[in-house]
Amino acid sequence: MAAGLKEFTLAEIAERIGAVVCGDGGARVSRLGSLENAGSGELTHFSNPAYGRFLADTTATAVILGEKDVAACPTNALVTDNPYHAFAVASEMFDARPEATPGIHASATVAPTASIGEGVAIASAAVVMADVVLGDRVEIGAGAFVGAGTIIGEDTVVMPNATLCHGLRIGCRCVIHSGAVIGADGFGFAPDDTGRLQMIAQLGGVRIGDDVRIGACTTVDRGAIDDTVIGDGVKIDNQVQVGHNCRIGAHTVLCGCVGLAGSTRIGRHCILGGGVGVAGDGPVEFADGVVVSAMTHVTGSIREPGIYSGGVPHNTNRRWKRNALRFAQLDGIAKRLARLEKKLETKSGRR
Repeated sequence: MAAGLKEFTLAEIAERIGAVVCGDGGARVSRLGSLENAGSGELTHFSNPAYGRFLADTTATAVILGEKDVAACPTNALVTDNPYHAFAVASEMFDARPEATPGIHASATVAPTASIGEGVAIASAAVVMADVVLGDRVEIGAGAFVGAGTIIGEDTVVMPNATLCHGLRIGCRCVIHSGAVIGADGFGFAPDDTGRLQMIAQLGGVRIGDDVRIGACTTVDRGAIDDTVIGDGVKIDNQVQVGHNCRIGAHTVLCGCVGLAGSTRIGRHCILGGGVGVAGDGPVEFADGVVVSAMTHVTGSIREPGIYSGGVPHNTNRRWKRNALRFAQLDGIAKRLARLEKKLETKSGRR
């Protein structure tokens, strides 16, 4: 087995993910693979019917799947009620990310007033400013910056070249990926009588709960007065913009390139697809359990849970142009239709 490669029996994996082995519990796997391409020595999963055509022909050593799909599986199976979640748990067993070595690298800069917990790892060229508090086993990656007075909970990982500005509160077991900027100034300006823009000092901070993951090159602005708040378990993808004073409820997911205008409030267990934009004439609020399809522009509050969509799906260029022209004519068509309906009502009344 290659150096650093992890290997487990199916029985060991089943115990970890709460599954039942159907087949040889002593069979060993050392890698994960997709259902289409996994081969001998690999573990895969089947949780989406769209991939059903690959199940019967898989050569994987084992497949994580539901009980109803066991009969169609030609190899060992790990049977569970929630195959996708079980696969996610199993994936952690094969994580090959190098473990950080506790200690402070000689090239790091750590203020004397910073409080450093047990087992903390601060990598090369990282900067930890005055009065920072790092909980036990926190990792600060190479070149990362942690601003004055920021508090980071235990087991949180700040990846290389991430920037955490001053006065933030970061929970436990969070991951903040490279290039993320947490706590930059919110975008607030007030014009004077001549139109010259005066910046509004951004005096709030950012509060991030436990078990939050923030993607690469994502920005979370600090609040103008109150804090911007990210709830427990929130997952934020790459290149997302969270404006000042936003509040995001627990276990909500923001996919890549989502943009939230300042003071947006998102409920718990919501999902915003890639490229969703949220901005209106006033603050926009989402109820719990709202799902918004990719590339939708939300301009007003959503008060009921459900799936919401907007935008125009792709088409051939020729059809798209025709439809765009017709869209521009809708107002005139609606007015002509109203006049026709009125005439029909008048004629019907005369009868």
